[in-house]
Amino acid sequence: MARTVPLPDTTARPAARPRNILWLLGPALVAGVAYLDPGNVASNMTAGAQFGYLLVWVVVTGNVMAWLIQYLSAKLGLVTGRSLPELLGERIGRKPARRLYWLQAELVAMATDVAEVIGGAVALWLLFDLPLFLGGIITGGISIVVLQLQNSGRHRSFEYVIVTLMLVIAVGFTAGVFLNPPDGGAVVEGLVPRFEGSESVLLAASILGATVMPHAIYAHSALTRDRFPGRTATLTTTRLIKATKWDVTIALAVAGSVNLAILLLAAGSLQGVAGTDTLEGAHAAIAASLGGVVATLFAVGLLASGLASTSVGAYAGAEIMQGLLKIRIPMLLRRLITLLPALAILAVGIDPTWALILSQVILSFGIPFALIPLVWLTAQRDLMGSHRNHWWTTGLGVLVSVLLVGLNVTLLVLTFTGA
Repeated sequence: MARTVPLPDTTARPAARPRNILWLLGPALVAGVAYLDPGNVASNMTAGAQFGYLLVWVVVTGNVMAWLIQYLSAKLGLVTGRSLPELLGERIGRKPARRLYWLQAELVAMATDVAEVIGGAVALWLLFDLPLFLGGIITGGISIVVLQLQNSGRHRSFEYVIVTLMLVIAVGFTAGVFLNPPDGGAVVEGLVPRFEGSESVLLAASILGATVMPHAIYAHSALTRDRFPGRTATLTTTRLIKATKWDVTIALAVAGSVNLAILLLAAGSLQGVAGTDTLEGAHAAIAASLGGVVATLFAVGLLASGLASTSVGAYAGAEIMQGLLKIRIPMLLRRLITLLPALAILAVGIDPTWALILSQVILSFGIPFALIPLVWLTAQRDLMGSHRNHWWTTGLGVLVSVLLVGLNVTLLVLTFTGA
């Protein structure tokens, strides 16, 4: 008989009895938006424009690894009724250690937020010629409204908004591929792992190294915890885990397809075009190659990407603080604080592309601190009971962790040495 694990008391409204598995989907789609943030868009666009179909295999491999990590994160929240930050806060007993752990996780969440707010600001500039600083304020303001849905316990409404934005992202970033389909033979050839010089290695490390976002790991465990308050006998852990596998599969299929479409768009229409290593340059190149309508759809997708991913990133940051420090501040105040770095960058006129690259470098530092504890905790019998990882799941988790940490170290070395 499947074990039912009680969740902590909550003031949220009890969940209705689910009629089918579709009712149980949603958290992974929200967390999956992290894989469609402006930083990923820039990396995939640059890879396709510079090397054509060469790095198709990198996007596919990264998506497979992301599936495993997001599944483990969701399962942790379901089985324990606690988020990864909460569990780490309980196990890191000494306050100074918890504060240091919180500091690195918070810096990573804020760095990710910088990329997302800047992406939204660039999109508003491309669409309406708004100053970047004003665009950053608007992006942050809209994210506050979206976050209020989750903060007020309206989890399904929050999911609906994020999923709608994901659909907009999908349309905006894939329209060009349908207008100018890629070379099928070249795509298949791109599935064969290989490189062409150190620059392709750097781009592969950038794509793969940023595939698993630390804040997405923290957020997903919290989203599944919050999604099923008042669990009853009809909502067994086994059934929820089954639904989660479908949820993660759908979310990563969408995110992976969109990321691949971005690379294929650049490979088929922008290869060799100068300036495509920036978001504004890519937009101009798309307009010149495929027309203004496709370029506008790309900018709309970029705007939706910034709005959705910054909302999820802010949610993750709040959970990190609550879980590790046992401190909860008003969401509005927290959102204003986390907006300051991005607005400061836009106000002083720092190049948005350089800021995006820097945010990815900072993100690389946080990967081991989220990934390694996740694999370790989900393998513990005393914590997970009969739902702990099988030995092969843990083995795959360790392998993925080693690969991702190694790639992030490679990315940092290549970035700082200029090799």
